[in-house]
Amino acid sequence: MVKELLIILISSSLVSNVVLSQFLGLCPFLGVSKKTNTAAGMGVAVIFVITLASAVAGAIYQYLLVPFDITYLQTIVFILVIAALVQFVEMFLKKFIPSLYRSLGVYLPLITTNCAVLGVALTNVQKEYGIVEGIVNGFATAVGFTISIVILAGIREKMAHNDIPESFRGMPIVLVTAGLMAIAFCGFSGLL
Repeated sequence: MVKELLIILISSSLVSNVVLSQFLGLCPFLGVSKKTNTAAGMGVAVIFVITLASAVAGAIYQYLLVPFDITYLQTIVFILVIAALVQFVEMFLKKFIPSLYRSLGVYLPLITTNCAVLGVALTNVQKEYGIVEGIVNGFATAVGFTISIVILAGIREKMAHNDIPESFRGMPIVLVTAGLMAIAFCGFSGLL
């Protein structure tokens, strides 16, 4: 059991990185990765939301949708769970960490529609993970997202001081960098 959880942990965070391999969650990945502080804050928020959403969605799926044979409602139910959790995180940050709340700006509510969060919940169902495996998968996926966004933010901070040709300034160089990161993360595919 521990070996399987370790494989899920490594696979979901590095080998099948949600951003760089599956191309889910690109909106906050590209939008919030200008500063490492903001990227790390977004990563922590995503870790919390995805891990908790994996637990709640897994429990609802296993104990409510499957017994009543209404699994066809899974996507709607998962979206509602994610939206409620994001609202909770937003209220918490606004009250207790207002500086992070302001720096995340519009991207915090976008976690609700972040396809990575919904993708994890649906992947847990598709791979028939139990609640524990689903939580580990959700946590590992969110950690992989955080690793990616913090690395990109660090690179973007360094690139701000470089002489970049005008046609590559702004989003073009960010997309090239993200592509190079995706190629680099392909190196983890031989890990498992």
